[in-house]
Amino acid sequence: MGIHNNYLKSVLFFGGRRVLWLFCGALLLVVAVAAVRFWPKPPLKSAIASSVAVYDTNGVLLRLTLARDDQYRLWVPLAEIPPELVEAVLLHEDQHFRYHPGVNPWSLLRAAARTYSGGSKQGGSTLTMQLARLLYKFNTRALRGKVKQIALALSLEARYGKDEIIEAYLNAVPYGQNIEGVAAASLIYFGKRPKALSLPEILTLAVIPQSPLSRTPGDEAQARLSDARIRLFERWTKKYPEVREQAGLVSAPLYLRGKTRLPFEAPHFTTMLLAENARSTTEIQTTLNLRLQKLLERHMRNFLTRMRQRGLKNGCALLVDWTTMEVKAWLGSADFFDESIQGQVNGILGKRSPGSTLKPFIYALALDQGVLHPMTVLKDSPQSFGPFTPENFDGKFAGPVSAQQALNRSRNIPAVTVNAKLKNPSLYDFLKKAYIEKMASEAHYGLALALGGGEVTAAELASLYAILPNYGHWQPLVTRRDKAGLPPSQLLSKEAAFIALDMLEKNPRPDIAYAGRVMPLPVAWKTGTSWGFRDAWTAGVFGRYVLVVWLGNFDGSGNKALVGVDAAAPLFFSIADALMATDSAIKAPRLQPLSIIQIDVCQASGDLPNADCPRTVKTLFIPGVSPIKVSELHRAVMVDKRSGKMACPPYDPRFVKREVFEFWPSDLQRLFAYAGVPRRLPPSPVDCGTSYAGTVGISPRIMSPLTGVTYQRRLSRGNDEDGNSIALQAIADGDVETLYWFSGAAYIGSSASGKDLLWKNASSGRHTVRVVDDHGRADARTVTVELVP
Repeated sequence: MGIHNNYLKSVLFFGGRRVLWLFCGALLLVVAVAAVRFWPKPPLKSAIASSVAVYDTNGVLLRLTLARDDQYRLWVPLAEIPPELVEAVLLHEDQHFRYHPGVNPWSLLRAAARTYSGGSKQGGSTLTMQLARLLYKFNTRALRGKVKQIALALSLEARYGKDEIIEAYLNAVPYGQNIEGVAAASLIYFGKRPKALSLPEILTLAVIPQSPLSRTPGDEAQARLSDARIRLFERWTKKYPEVREQAGLVSAPLYLRGKTRLPFEAPHFTTMLLAENARSTTEIQTTLNLRLQKLLERHMRNFLTRMRQRGLKNGCALLVDWTTMEVKAWLGSADFFDESIQGQVNGILGKRSPGSTLKPFIYALALDQGVLHPMTVLKDSPQSFGPFTPENFDGKFAGPVSAQQALNRSRNIPAVTVNAKLKNPSLYDFLKKAYIEKMASEAHYGLALALGGGEVTAAELASLYAILPNYGHWQPLVTRRDKAGLPPSQLLSKEAAFIALDMLEKNPRPDIAYAGRVMPLPVAWKTGTSWGFRDAWTAGVFGRYVLVVWLGNFDGSGNKALVGVDAAAPLFFSIADALMATDSAIKAPRLQPLSIIQIDVCQASGDLPNADCPRTVKTLFIPGVSPIKVSELHRAVMVDKRSGKMACPPYDPRFVKREVFEFWPSDLQRLFAYAGVPRRLPPSPVDCGTSYAGTVGISPRIMSPLTGVTYQRRLSRGNDEDGNSIALQAIADGDVETLYWFSGAAYIGSSASGKDLLWKNASSGRHTVRVVDDHGRADARTVTVELVP
């Protein structure tokens, strides 16, 4: 009995140790498997090079690139692949995928038996084994390769989950030619993403990989592909009998598109985004609308066909939705594939002289700084700004014009005059804050910046014009739906932005056919022409869109047909009319700020009407900001009926009458006379012993000598020789007859109002030149004179 007990104890002892060892072994195995599975490793995606797909805002494919290895292969997550496609692939290729460890011994034995017994060849590879071959690129026809394939399949199963493996397989499986993966095959063969596939298309993609060379596009392959699809559908209906009603669809011919049907839309736009993306993502969701892109391309093509005889061959156009700042169409050249115009250059990003297209922002800044309101009268007459003497495009002068007229008629001298008055910010400061890149120093441009002396891109110009409908807020253009831009910054007050846009809306269309017609939407627009006729621009706002059009040559050559209003404006309105006619969502609400009021001003002067102003007009006005003064242009004069001259008090009603005259400055009087425009001049003043009390007037303003200029007089020439004298010229009020000139306290001479005086004996050094009119009003400036041999 004792021996029996000892035996039992020894059995229990050694049996318990065996169980313990088995338990520890099993535990170590579990830990080892877990360590292999969860040890940090690169995702399978990193081993599979991917193409990049670029889509428009509605999900329409714009472009599909080749992967690094010259394959069309687009990575797509398993969650975006239809479950039906996954199940169809497993049903056709590897029904036991979810249960085997990467290798199916029964399938391998069956395939070997059929292959080596003289029967038809049959594959025994699991999806995991196929993935191993696709990832590591080795020959599996030889026995050594097959063993390696099995080992790598077991390794993949140990390290990755089933979903990771099937995801990688579906992204790497061959679909004929250089097409791999279900996403690329879906886009190329059916023109849609995998999640949009129908059941016949899903079954088609499930059967192609088994024989990709014989089941890809082509008339001979269609029958084989259809037979394979129908066979898979029969197996599918056994599992899902409710889909039998789609048998007709499955058996119907289903033609696959080829790679030649791949889109290559908006090439300048997509090329730019692909360069920025640097393959960091496999899909780029853009803001571009392909329908609107096609519209711009069609109108550019048709316009240049008509203008070919005038030498116009190239252009760019950019359409932006200012409510979101999203780019909707981007046309970088007239033809991407035309080498004669350097068509692959992305003209939207090219720096060009903007001509007069920056003038609206001069006036907007002036509105903000209280320099003017829309009806402020500006002088379009010969003026000098130091050594800078601007001219108008037509070489003529219009005389007094309202700020609104000066802007819309693109008068250069009023724009430079206003620009010279801007302070904090100047136009240069404003452009810097709007992220206009590669600008030189402010001194480099001077006042010429107002007339296109700098350079901007069409993209930068579009972002500037979007400031106006956005109530003064600047924002960068948005090209991708998945990336946000910089936050908005306030560069103009909402009042100034609204009024500047309203001024541009008053600009009449250039085409006679629309004269007097009511547009579906107001169009605020401005043209620009660069020096040398190198660039013709039109930029504007209508509805929810900002449109910028540029015509020119990328090599910088000029053409006299490149005038903004004659070349770019017709194309601009052609596009705008088409958008207004076809885009039902084009309208965007824009409300007038409550702080803007409307007032009456004297039409001739732009100031508040005095009692003698005969005609008034309404203008938008910013209280507390816009300039406010009473007009001095119209003045009542007591006239002696007998002599026609001014009468002296006391006034005898029998011989004296009260009349109102316009007192224009002398430069404008001279301009009126030159243009043959009749103006009723006030009567000549008489000496009544005191200054005439009925006159207010303005002080004279010296126009010559110029500031910042050193005048040289040659000692070898006499004082009376041409070019050896300094012209003294001033603008005087309409009530002035005589101007008196002084150098310091020394008297130089006198001149009639509107006439020049030659200073013949100016000595070397700095002089303070002063002019005094016959009413005692004065102006002065400093001039430097040098005497040279």
